[in-house]
Amino acid sequence: MLHVLDHPLITHKLTIMRDKNTGTKDFRELLYEISMLMAYEITRDLPLEDVEIETPICKTTGRMISGKKLAVVPILRAGLGMADGFLKIAPAAKVGHIGLYRDHETAKPVLYYYKMPEDISERLVIVTDPMLATGGSAADALTMLKKNGCKNIRLMCLVGAPEGAKLLEELHPDVDIYIAAMDDHLNERKYIVPGLGDAGDRIFGTL
Repeated sequence: MLHVLDHPLITHKLTIMRDKNTGTKDFRELLYEISMLMAYEITRDLPLEDVEIETPICKTTGRMISGKKLAVVPILRAGLGMADGFLKIAPAAKVGHIGLYRDHETAKPVLYYYKMPEDISERLVIVTDPMLATGGSAADALTMLKKNGCKNIRLMCLVGAPEGAKLLEELHPDVDIYIAAMDDHLNERKYIVPGLGDAGDRIFGTL
């Protein structure tokens, strides 16, 4: 299922990120802030359990997250920019990494790195990747995680195109997609329109 998290704060910050005049420092900080806001929403349905505590006044029953183990898995490199924001909200989450890059000739993803926590299959896995363009990289990453035994996976993206969302809904209908904005289409170079350019290059200041 596709969830568009169009909160006014997210929309405002995303508009600044789209501006080609926004520099690397501001782009990186805005992505971090949006990722924190999205993490708040993506974990909204975590189960709670009653616990007894003692306040400075008296004993009482409060509620805490019910032992739900989390993992964040950025798709390198750009996904790192969203993972940091998620970890600010859930600092106890373990971190895995999937290294994929898009071959500019074929527009197909190529795997170069895969490293997961030993108990990844027992965790709610949040995959982070700012751009959902063709959907190829995300689809491959989700397939790898499922082969690793993961059954509870969510995808957190910044900007997407209908083509990528359609592919994931066909290949991974059990994975919820959380996105800040669904854009119009992909251009002939498979870039999202209007998009914000290459997220990895803008995060790290590379060409």
